[in-house]
Amino acid sequence: MTTRTADTTQELAVFLRTRRERLDPQDFGLPARRQARRTPGLRREEVAELAGISVDYIVRLEQARGLRPSSDVVEALSRALRLTSDERAYFFDLAQQRPRDAAKPATTAAQPLARLIADLSPLPAMLMNHRYDILAWNGEMTRLLVDFDALPPSQRNAMWLCLLYPEMREFYVDRERVVREGVAHLRAAWAAHPEDQALTDLIAECITSDEEFARLWAERDVRVNGRGRKVMRHPEAGVIAVHFETLTPLQDPDQLLVVYRAADEESKSALDRLSAR
Repeated sequence: MTTRTADTTQELAVFLRTRRERLDPQDFGLPARRQARRTPGLRREEVAELAGISVDYIVRLEQARGLRPSSDVVEALSRALRLTSDERAYFFDLAQQRPRDAAKPATTAAQPLARLIADLSPLPAMLMNHRYDILAWNGEMTRLLVDFDALPPSQRNAMWLCLLYPEMREFYVDRERVVREGVAHLRAAWAAHPEDQALTDLIAECITSDEEFARLWAERDVRVNGRGRKVMRHPEAGVIAVHFETLTPLQDPDQLLVVYRAADEESKSALDRLSAR
C-alpha cells in the first residue's frame, strides 16, 4: 500500500487489466484465433474494438502512463468490460470524473442521527462513516457486538474489530464472506475519498496485519453492500442470525445508518434476552 496520491494511476491500470483478463472471449462472440492466447481474457485489441477506443490508448492506460480518461472514455470502457454498477463507480472515482463533496469525512455523528439511533431500540442500530468508523450506537448493538464505550476511538471501526480485535476473531460464522464484503466496500470508499489519509492508514494496517485482508484486497472486488444476512456466535446468547439494512441519510450522505433485525424466531428470542439485560 503506497501513498494515495502516487498510486491512483497505477491502481487504474491494474484494475483495467484485471477486469479485461477475467472476461471470456466466447461470451462476446469473438471469432476463433489460430494463435493460442498467452493470457486469459480479452486482448487489448478486442477491448479497443468493443469500446471504440484506440489500442494505443488502452496500452497507455494499462501501463499507468499518467493519462486521465474522460467520462466518455470511462463509460465506453465500462460497457466494453461489462463492469458492475459498483465497479463502474469505482472506475469513475479512479479517473477522477465523479463529482466530489468538498466536505471532510464525518468523524462524529450528526445529533439528529444519534437521537434516531437511540429511538430505534429495541432494534440494534449504529451509525458509521464511509470507512466503517462507528460514530454512534444504541445499547442493543453494544450488547450484541462489543462495548464500544470501553474501546478507544481508534478501535471503534467495524473492519478493524472484525480483523484485529481478539474477542471478535471468531464472532461471525461466515467470517470470510463478511470480510470479503467489507473489503469490497472499503475499496469503493478508498477510490471515492482519495484525500482521506485515515482510510489509507486503516487499509495499510489491515494489509500488514491480516493475510486474509491482504489477499482479498489484491483481488480488487468492488461492491457496496447495503443489505444482507449475518450469523454471529454470541458468547452468552448463542448463535444469532440477523438481516441488516444500511440507509444513507439525504442530509448526511457520508454517514451510514445500519439496523439489524432478527432473521428467525430463535434469533429474536436471543436478541430479546440481550435487550432485557
